[in-house]
Amino acid sequence: MASGGPLSLHPFAGIYAALLTPLTPDGRLNAPAVQKLLLELTSQGLDGAYVAGTTGEGMRLSMETRKELVETVMEVLPAGKRIFVHVGTPDVRDAIKLAEHAAEKGAHAISSLPPALDSQQVMAFYKELAQHSPLPLLVYYFPKAAPLAFQKPQELLEICDLPNVLGVKFTDFNMYLLNSLAKRGKLVFNGYDEALAAGLLMGAQGGIGTTYNLLGPVYLDIYRAVQQGDWETARTLQYDANAVLDILFRYPFFPAVREAVRHMGIDCGPMASGEAFASDAQRQAFIEDMDANLPKGILHRIQWPVASGR
Repeated sequence: MASGGPLSLHPFAGIYAALLTPLTPDGRLNAPAVQKLLLELTSQGLDGAYVAGTTGEGMRLSMETRKELVETVMEVLPAGKRIFVHVGTPDVRDAIKLAEHAAEKGAHAISSLPPALDSQQVMAFYKELAQHSPLPLLVYYFPKAAPLAFQKPQELLEICDLPNVLGVKFTDFNMYLLNSLAKRGKLVFNGYDEALAAGLLMGAQGGIGTTYNLLGPVYLDIYRAVQQGDWETARTLQYDANAVLDILFRYPFFPAVREAVRHMGIDCGPMASGEAFASDAQRQAFIEDMDANLPKGILHRIQWPVASGR
């Protein structure tokens, strides 16, 4: 979403939460909590959700649980909202099965991290997935999580030229590469929450992020400010969002995000990975840190319980 004038937005452009996957204490999908979280986010104005990705721990869930998750969100998805399903698996045949299931249930696009293979094998993986998926594909570009996949930027550009590849979930700070993709007409979603405004400046048409689960209205306001050319507001709100990220990064990140969402009224339960706070004392310290240090520009936008007391 460059600043040089009006941009023709793709119908899927917008702000999407990388949805947390709520689980029961014994590790089963907590369907009511999944639906409650999705409906809360869409009621805030978010355009939909990206499910079973890194944030949603899709790679740690069974095939059946991943299918159940898709069915659960599609049951209650409001009209006009969209679901992108991460189908990444080591075996492309399983990814295709998940893509077919997502299409059957009414999802709007699929996405996939690359397998832990060399660049030539990664190209073959995406080519087969794109060819056999009934839905358009968003390549999940996340070098930190898949360092072997894209040794050269040109490899990503070539994958994005494959038929049925819609665009990229771009989780990296290389704004030059992001801009290169945008200039080629690909739909690019910014993936690092702390750089949404920068990504939009360089041509992203939206964002997909973890902390959208608790700061959705903030990122939505950044997006709207950029659409209106109000870069001062976008920058101020990005600074505020990053102040919250500063707090989250002082603790185990994903447990902290889940705890923040629980504090706001939706208990997402344990992580599939088993990652957790080191102690109840650390958990309480996190909440106290949030209470004391949430920027005022955040408090009136989100439903944080301490808001009325400050």
